[in-house]
Amino acid sequence: IVLYGATVGAVTFQYKARSKIELGGVTGEIRDFAGASSCAATLEEARQGLASALVEMAETHLLQGRRLPVPNQQAHSAEADVEEPIYLVLSATAQASPTQQLSPA
Repeated sequence: IVLYGATVGAVTFQYKARSKIELGGVTGEIRDFAGASSCAATLEEARQGLASALVEMAETHLLQGRRLPVPNQQAHSAEADVEEPIYLVLSATAQASPTQQLSPA
């Protein structure tokens, strides 16, 4: 059996995204993830920008050896026009060289 790039586990974090609809566009941020923000013409574009920002911020945290922020589901923003969950799914992968053989059990 050759094991190469097999997913061995995953964990999901549920953060809270908040968006404010303003004249000329939408701004959004992820409440517990400082720096994860977006600005776009529409709510859907802002959501897509937030998803990209969340992935980039999480990657940066992990590459720098920092912990991911703990989501606070109790937090609420009176200033937000839209508050909704946004999910970050992390998967762990076992990597072996393509030539490494594992013995069958």
